[in-house]
Amino acid sequence: MLHDPNHLYIFDTTLRDGEQVPGCQLSTPEKVEIGIELQRLGVDIVEAGFPVSSPGDYQSVVELSKNLKDVIICALTRANENDIKVAAESLQYAKRGRIHTGIGSSDMHIQYKFNSTREKILERAVAAVKYAKSLVEDVEFYAEDAGRADNEYLAKMIEAVIAAGATVVNIPDTNGYCLPHQYAAKIQYLKENVKNIDNAIISVHCHNDLGLATANSISGVLAGARQVECTINGIGERAGNTSLEEVAMIVQVHQNAFDGLKTNINSKQFTAISRKVASMMHMPVQPNKAIVGRNAFAHSSGIHQDGFLKHRENYEIIKPEDVGLDEADIILTARSGRHALKHHLERIGFQLEKGELDIVYHKFLDLADGKKNITDDDLTDLVNKTTLNA
Repeated sequence: MLHDPNHLYIFDTTLRDGEQVPGCQLSTPEKVEIGIELQRLGVDIVEAGFPVSSPGDYQSVVELSKNLKDVIICALTRANENDIKVAAESLQYAKRGRIHTGIGSSDMHIQYKFNSTREKILERAVAAVKYAKSLVEDVEFYAEDAGRADNEYLAKMIEAVIAAGATVVNIPDTNGYCLPHQYAAKIQYLKENVKNIDNAIISVHCHNDLGLATANSISGVLAGARQVECTINGIGERAGNTSLEEVAMIVQVHQNAFDGLKTNINSKQFTAISRKVASMMHMPVQPNKAIVGRNAFAHSSGIHQDGFLKHRENYEIIKPEDVGLDEADIILTARSGRHALKHHLERIGFQLEKGELDIVYHKFLDLADGKKNITDDDLTDLVNKTTLNA
């Protein structure tokens, strides 16, 4: 698989890892609807499902393969022939199909999940990749729990699966265990110690158990990874996965740090697709979620509001319109200052002199102390009552 070294591939697993969250299951038509939006967003790979796990997942991979022709369609498997055979069958209609197979790489998984040895696990990994390669050209290998794996053994495994035909090697921090510098060092170790590493793309797949998924993924990219596995809204098992929108905007904001590395993501689609995924999966986005949370571009502190109104970049490093919002919100609360109140009054048509504004502001504070949400009607009544009584 030829790849552009200046391109950061975005591998979306909303429809596979994201859909594993209890209560977030989607029907096949719903998966296709979200898949079409992911393609429009500009992701490079859509992980469509785990075909052997259920007839529904199998059919979802089939239908996504039929409907999405501008992305790579990926199907997940374990390292056994039946899983891989079923995945290949489900990808028969894909313009570009990828099998994503793998096995545990940490001693914890080797001993307690597989009751096996390093040598036997290595044999299974190579056999799985070779079989997958006989069925499709594009094979991704995941070394599950790589975050806790011994680096020397991990390097041996990655070198062997690349030699067997893997085009992408996924180094997952499956349990969200690593610190960013540890994860970056692991990617760097593989770059320096796997002799055929340049024959494959290094992929990062991080979980958010300690709140470090995005930080770890970005650290991996800075260390040389060129594919990020992520989900819309950061949804996923337990505490979730790396957030697609966070990765894309970090790369966009910090272009100098990434030496011109680019994605194909159209960030203006983020707000719409975030809301669609949240609605269809019945999983609301936390208000303070970066990029797409309800409060991500809302200012309620009087000091912040004043600074923002004087010069937007005092308190915003991303423009709301860059992620599909019309404008930032200036939220009126008891902590708002005169500048914010004046802004809202002018927005609804009131031009007050300084003395009038001072009087209205003191009345506003009394109102805001007892009422959480100040509406335009509240402001209109306040001005009318104040000016009539003046």
